[in-house]
Amino acid sequence: MAKRTTLPKDSDHYRDILENISEGCFEVDLAGNFTLLNPSMAKILGYAAEDLLGVNFKAYMNEDNIGKVFQAFNEAYRTDNPAMLLNGQHVRTDGSTVEIETSVALLRDEEGRPKGFRGIVRDITERKRMEQQLIQMHKMEAIGTLAGGIAHDFNNLLMGIQGFTSLMLSDLEPDHPHYKKLLQIEEQVHSGADLTKQLLGFAQEGQYEIKPIDLAEVLKRTAAMFGRMKKEIVIHRTCDKVLWRVEADEGQVEQVLMALYLNAWQAMPDGGTLTLEARNKTLDEGMTLLYQVSPGPYVWMSVGDTGVGMDEKTRERIFEPFFTTKAMGRGAGLGLASAYGIIKGHGGFISVTSKKGEGTTFDLYLPATRKRAVAVIEPEESIVQGQETILLIDDEEVIIEVSREILEMMGYRVWTARTGHEAIALYTSRKNEIDLVMLDMIMPGMSGGDTFDRLKAINPQIRVILSTGYSLTGQAREIMARGCRGFIQKPFRIETLSQKIREVLA
Repeated sequence: MAKRTTLPKDSDHYRDILENISEGCFEVDLAGNFTLLNPSMAKILGYAAEDLLGVNFKAYMNEDNIGKVFQAFNEAYRTDNPAMLLNGQHVRTDGSTVEIETSVALLRDEEGRPKGFRGIVRDITERKRMEQQLIQMHKMEAIGTLAGGIAHDFNNLLMGIQGFTSLMLSDLEPDHPHYKKLLQIEEQVHSGADLTKQLLGFAQEGQYEIKPIDLAEVLKRTAAMFGRMKKEIVIHRTCDKVLWRVEADEGQVEQVLMALYLNAWQAMPDGGTLTLEARNKTLDEGMTLLYQVSPGPYVWMSVGDTGVGMDEKTRERIFEPFFTTKAMGRGAGLGLASAYGIIKGHGGFISVTSKKGEGTTFDLYLPATRKRAVAVIEPEESIVQGQETILLIDDEEVIIEVSREILEMMGYRVWTARTGHEAIALYTSRKNEIDLVMLDMIMPGMSGGDTFDRLKAINPQIRVILSTGYSLTGQAREIMARGCRGFIQKPFRIETLSQKIREVLA
């Protein structure tokens, strides 16, 4: 049969439509040989039109897709109704994969006899990519909620261990045989608290000290620090001459970058190149909508390596907490998870591209600000005694017990309540005696937020310190905005608590 190298000319109008629509249009005979196709069809398949006309479609598809197409053709032939082929894939000559959606219908001759099939093909690669990213985002949000809850409960456990250990240390002389062991327990508690901070960072519950910072300086400093540690890595760093400022926690951003550097180093066991970039970028709604952030000015940072790369399955899970490809003992799998949560918690987003054997690149975007960079001076801490009366509200018996002993050791008189209702009743009868309230945020029945509102209604000038295993975000920040005087995160050190109490009472 003769090849047709052009579209039919029986109608210039329809010819124009076929040549300009984005969907691929084709016709095949009953054997599956192409008899017609438009430019979009050739583009989708990744071939020139003249290479396809007169050739059987099986020559350009893998076995799996051939079976799916035959199934669609058979259904259209058998039922005389259009048939859909969903979730099809085609590999182009350049090795790229295109996701396609195909609709086929039976084609008849002038006498009504079947003579082939006509079809429309849509390239849904971008749509599938966006759907996958949305699914991934929702999964990460769900995991983040779970991680935040685990971190909160774990911090409550650590608070009991930390508190009783501190109390025992305060009663012992340094030469006591158990003194060093108790110090080691405290060190382990601090390590556990660092782990929960990473979990809270992933859950976007990290406690941030926000100020305008210069990312070019942060990038320069962290690259120099990492370069001194890993001399087998060659580092290339480029930034815009005048980089916009961002409002962020400098320590948290450093943590993100160091996690990415370490990930790159582990992907390059024999050495390699680490490429760091920072640029000013203005993002439109088309870019930001997918990541659920606002369009506008952003600072883009890129961390790329020449390492082993990742397959698609690994890439999809790279930001999940405790997921790691490393051998046992070489990491908890929290570095990248924490980085993901920290960037999200700062109103930005992070994405990753990777190819097996060719390396990995992380792209980070943080909203820009016009504010100038400022320096923050950290206050010194020491244990300060007091004589006031404190109402301690917490539903955990261990937290009540250890916190009461710590407060009494510092000289305070302590009343305790284990529910919001009990606290309100106690405060109503003794409000003239109570100078300060320490309030747990997460409690069954009446929550910490509701309890605070009821207490404040009794005494608008009430002094309250909010205490929780979560960080100062979300619900805690809302309670603070309603007039709560102070915040402290469990597990806390005695010195930190004593300073916070004096600060609020002052």
